[in-house]
Amino acid sequence: MTRKKNSFLSKSTKNKKDTRNVIWGGRFDQNPTKAMLNLNSSIDFDKRLYKHDISASIVHSEMLAKKGIISKKDGRSIKKGLKAILKEIETGNFGYSQRLEDIHMNVESRLKELIGEAAGRLHIARSRNDQVATDFRLWIREALENMDILLRDFQETLISIAEKHTETIMPGYTHLQNAQPVTLGHHLLAYVEMLGRDRSRSSDCRKRLNECPLGAGAIAGTGFPIDRKMTSTALGFTSPTKNSMDSVSDRDFVIEFLSLLAIISTHLSRLSEEIILWSSSPFNFVQLPEKYSTGSSMLPQKRNPDAAELIRGKSGRVIGCLSSLLVMMKGLPLTYSKDMQEDKEPVFDSFDTIELCIVCMSGMMREIRFNKDIMREAASLGHSTAISAADWITQTLGKPFRESHFIVGQLVKIAEQQGCALDQLELEQMQDIEPAITAEVYQVLTLETTVSSKNSFGGTAPNNVKLACKTARKQYLD
Repeated sequence: MTRKKNSFLSKSTKNKKDTRNVIWGGRFDQNPTKAMLNLNSSIDFDKRLYKHDISASIVHSEMLAKKGIISKKDGRSIKKGLKAILKEIETGNFGYSQRLEDIHMNVESRLKELIGEAAGRLHIARSRNDQVATDFRLWIREALENMDILLRDFQETLISIAEKHTETIMPGYTHLQNAQPVTLGHHLLAYVEMLGRDRSRSSDCRKRLNECPLGAGAIAGTGFPIDRKMTSTALGFTSPTKNSMDSVSDRDFVIEFLSLLAIISTHLSRLSEEIILWSSSPFNFVQLPEKYSTGSSMLPQKRNPDAAELIRGKSGRVIGCLSSLLVMMKGLPLTYSKDMQEDKEPVFDSFDTIELCIVCMSGMMREIRFNKDIMREAASLGHSTAISAADWITQTLGKPFRESHFIVGQLVKIAEQQGCALDQLELEQMQDIEPAITAEVYQVLTLETTVSSKNSFGGTAPNNVKLACKTARKQYLD
């Protein structure tokens, strides 16, 4: 008996154009409305995953062919077609369709145009759920590697500046009040350490995300005899993910990546705030390069620290992206929900933002000019050498530190009443408070002596800072 063609169609539909959805198959008779297309489509932003999607698809097809799930001929045809699509995209000759929703279906649809029926076998034993989880891990893994390069370059910039300013004295602040004199090199190395921890977090994030979801399917795995270890190894993952439900619903790696970017943005924002303060007229510690400043449309004298202000401002944007993803994920039951499509735009936006901010900050710091004399003069204000006097009384006179602290506090009160610095008080005035004080105390009240005395490990003494620069180069740059 000869089987009739299109026997599943009624007579009333045989001569009509087939408008079934190319993605959802026979379950639906109607296509989505224009509004639904706009809401549902992600191709405008997830096309950034094209390279990773094609790489994963090639590996998947090679595994299917090796396991005999598809023929070797079809495997070769699929691989050739995918490479042709990659070339089309990279040369700007690929036409994206919103109707096909995302990068995965845009690639698969084009593959069908190129190689025909064999393209339909590519999706055996996988779902878009495990496909996008794999692609996104590959993208973030690459982003982390790029981020590490940027952070390292920024560290090198700061270390190079610190090496030139191991003896440059500036005020060290607590509560934005003069606390103790420190060296500029020591101050900048603090940010080198912050960036070092950022790089460490980046490395940890990469280790945790480096498991391959491919082959987990929509939720429960597959009955086809696939080899997940083969695809995992081929894509540079350490292992396949262990639970199919977790594989398709996990976005911990995205949240961790955004957390890293938010922390980096916070560090950049803190340095930006200092540059904004330092470049203001009351401080005048630095002169910003014109390349990273702007003027005023009205006030001809202005040089505004807009680069630093924008970097400070964009930290709120990155932190907001992290918050949006946390809120989106907090109420989702296992496993995949379409809400999770909202994970990509915050990540792409945050990465682009941080990448630009690091490049601008590094460039600005390379060309910034420090007003060393003004910084030194500012360091002398606020009785910033008082701690040296207290330490001297404790070490030389054998007083408990709390008593030394009280004595110097009284000396500071007298100096403030007289409108002078501590080292301008008469010895007799000091001895009225503590008779055992000798003229030797004046030797510890200079800025240079105070800074040099802070030679404990991690302290601001110039010799420490010189050694710290060498250590930082070896630890972070070699």
